[in-house]
Amino acid sequence: MSKILLVYGSTTGNTAAVAEALGEQFRQAGHDVEVADAANVTPDGLCAGRDAVLFGCSAWGTDEVELQADFEPLFESFDRIGARGVKVACFATGDSTFEHFCGAVDVIEARLAELGAVQLLEGLKLDGELSSNQSEVEAWGKRLLAELAR
Repeated sequence: MSKILLVYGSTTGNTAAVAEALGEQFRQAGHDVEVADAANVTPDGLCAGRDAVLFGCSAWGTDEVELQADFEPLFESFDRIGARGVKVACFATGDSTFEHFCGAVDVIEARLAELGAVQLLEGLKLDGELSSNQSEVEAWGKRLLAELAR
């Protein structure tokens, strides 16, 4: 059994729904899971005692990637989360009509790599709501669980 933390920032509720769905999938697989809104977490030692931490964030932007407002303060404090050596993965929901579709995944993965985290999987980028992406979310969750078991 792994201890998994899913931290998300969600403006419209789409990313929150994905986080909850992944959390439930991991619980059903027997893991100890916590799902938390980025607005309600403290960055200091956030990754401590976790086998994996997943970060979900909605994003948009035409000239540059703009992270979801509640996630931004956490992101700005990533140097304090204790990511070195921690297994991580990222996911996002977005709108593919934006130039930087789900760009939060790329930005967060890059910062975590700089901090020495271990990326488990390529980030999950979803266009729209959970209901139209359910099978993709479940498949990504299965791949993530398989990576954790290695």
